[in-house]
Amino acid sequence: MSEISEGLVRKKCKPCEGGVAPMTETQIGHMLKGLSGWEYKNGLVQKTYKFKNYHETMAFVNASAWISHREDHHPDIAVGYSQATIAYMTHAIKGISENDFICAAKIDALFDL
Repeated sequence: MSEISEGLVRKKCKPCEGGVAPMTETQIGHMLKGLSGWEYKNGLVQKTYKFKNYHETMAFVNASAWISHREDHHPDIAVGYSQATIAYMTHAIKGISENDFICAAKIDALFDL
C-alpha cells in the first residue's frame, strides 16, 4: 500500500454540500499515483475489478456498498458476471474531491484483509 493510500484509508469522508472547488487535474493525477489501477475518465475516478465468478463479484459489490454507505459517499457500480467497475464523483460539486479518493483507497484495502 502506498503512503498516499495509507493516509487516505485512515481518513473519514467529510459532508460536501457544494461551495467547494473540485480538484484540479494536477491534484487528481497526484492522488491517482497513490492508488493502483484507478483512472480519471469522463469526469469520474474509476477502477474495474476482476473476479473468478459471479459470487465473488457480488461479495465485492456488497462490501464496497457497505464501505460507501459508512462514508456516506456513494459510487456508481457496474456489475458483470466476473467484474465490477466502481466509479466515484462528488455530485454536490460536479467534480472530484478527496472523498472520492478516501473511498477508493478503502475499497482497495478490502484486498489486504
